[in-house]
Amino acid sequence: MNVRAAATAKSTSGSASASAPTPAPLPPRTLVLGATGFLGRWLVLELLGRGEPVAAAVRGGRGTARDQELRSWLREHGADADALTTVAADLTRPRLGLSPEDDARLAHVRDVHNLAALYRFGLSRAEAHAANVDGALHALDWAAGLSGLRRLVHLSGYRVGRGAAPRHPLPAPEADALYARLGAYEASKQLGDAAVRVTAARLGVPLTTVNPSSVIGHSVTGEAGQYIGPAELVRQLWHGRLPLLPGSARTFLPVVAVDHLARFLAAVPEHDAGPAHTHTVLDPETPPLPELIALLAEHLGVPAPRRLVPVGLVRRLPRALTGADPETLTFLSEDTYDTASADRLAHAAGLQHPPVADLLRRWATRLVTDGFGSSPQGAALPGAFADVAGSRSFVAGDVEAPRFVLLHGPGEDADAWREVVARLSAPALAADLPGLGRSSPASVPDDHWLADLLAPVRSRPVLVAHAASATTALRHAAAHPHAVAGVVLVETPFLRSRTGRPTAPSASHPSHRPGAARRAARRLREAGRPAGRAEAAALIRACPVPVHVIPGVPHSAASRTTPGPAPADSRPLRYDAGLADGIDTSTAGW
Repeated sequence: MNVRAAATAKSTSGSASASAPTPAPLPPRTLVLGATGFLGRWLVLELLGRGEPVAAAVRGGRGTARDQELRSWLREHGADADALTTVAADLTRPRLGLSPEDDARLAHVRDVHNLAALYRFGLSRAEAHAANVDGALHALDWAAGLSGLRRLVHLSGYRVGRGAAPRHPLPAPEADALYARLGAYEASKQLGDAAVRVTAARLGVPLTTVNPSSVIGHSVTGEAGQYIGPAELVRQLWHGRLPLLPGSARTFLPVVAVDHLARFLAAVPEHDAGPAHTHTVLDPETPPLPELIALLAEHLGVPAPRRLVPVGLVRRLPRALTGADPETLTFLSEDTYDTASADRLAHAAGLQHPPVADLLRRWATRLVTDGFGSSPQGAALPGAFADVAGSRSFVAGDVEAPRFVLLHGPGEDADAWREVVARLSAPALAADLPGLGRSSPASVPDDHWLADLLAPVRSRPVLVAHAASATTALRHAAAHPHAVAGVVLVETPFLRSRTGRPTAPSASHPSHRPGAARRAARRLREAGRPAGRAEAAALIRACPVPVHVIPGVPHSAASRTTPGPAPADSRPLRYDAGLADGIDTSTAGW
């Protein structure tokens, strides 16, 4: 996305301007409700990138944890977060619960985007109705009072709003039946859509309802931020819990990239005129669900589901057996949708969907990298899956000319080197070893896998190996001395006391493949056996390139250390900045 010119000017200005007071944001012309949500933050980012003065409605207002998290995310994505106005709002209250001061700050708003909703399965009817029906009407009522309103854009739901004549309010028995049939989330979205369309027509509010399909990751980075719906299918696929796929060969679960949808929403007020418009936004090139899942299975290197099971049968089976939430099954159908109006607007705005196969692969990679939402923000190295010696391996960093190649220890993955990579003085390449982390097992020894990984490398890197990976690095250096500048061994098992036992790896991270912890424990046992220790000792003595050893204390480095017991003051390794300093120092003369 484009970055606001003011942000660029600010980042390149001198120290004098850096100390100048931050100018007050321009009076906002756009209000985004649900700005801290998955899609809301991408819309705010897009609008700020266009130079649009934006107000974000945040529960609690400016300075709250939600507000600070949103601004931090915007800065990380290149936006000028200081240009954002924050107001305290609560959609469950009339007039959005705005204070007189915040209401006055929004006097010049002309476009209102209501993206606020509760998207969660298992909601109670009261929760869903308060947010998705009453909240939608509160937003509409407030927008109707704006003197300069250009358009209210209401984000509706998938498979919602297809009727030409919406009804509101729905008779109580019909509403009860709808909640019983669809579940709280989808029923409330259908009722909210009808309520907004009927009420906007009565009040004369210019309205556009946007019905997106399943919103997935960013078209370039794959960044997700939402881990229910289709993401849950990918999680089950990754962990080997999707042997059977609900649906038929024609089941259609279309997707749309989050950045494409954000750009579409930002363009709506510029291109829609007149009282009412409805757009269904999805990528019609999305393959049928079985093909979609097969594409992702091939990309991730996991088995695809063996059979299809009709949705009706899955619905009748116990949830404990199927693992499927009944509410999710309503999204699986063979229905197709008319996207003509959305296609016309997208063409007028110069928008087009990214290639869907690439989008799906990048999204799936990011889901796995982020541990399906379990990893803290920024804890993972950006990487991709690649075929390496028969392993579908996760690879991060410079794959062509790294100065350092970082090999993690058992129980870890490439992300363990994140702080080290950030502090090293030159580019680095890190990858999950075969069978560990996110990489599938390989049928060849680890050093053969490493040789295949480094085959495209044009530089002569230093191999940095932690724990049991030491033997892999030493074997590779012995076989390819002209392609390796040196070896750094960090807390290697053959330097420990012979009476010590290697520490067993902790349980696998949610992003790790099934069986990774078991394979890590086996590697540790093999490295600690007399034969493994003897081989490593012989390799280090005969190594044809310089070898430095960093014991358990990250800040100490010893040149070509003779194998023997570890120092008495050694402690468990930290993959931190101190280790990076030790690596840089120990290789300075190479």
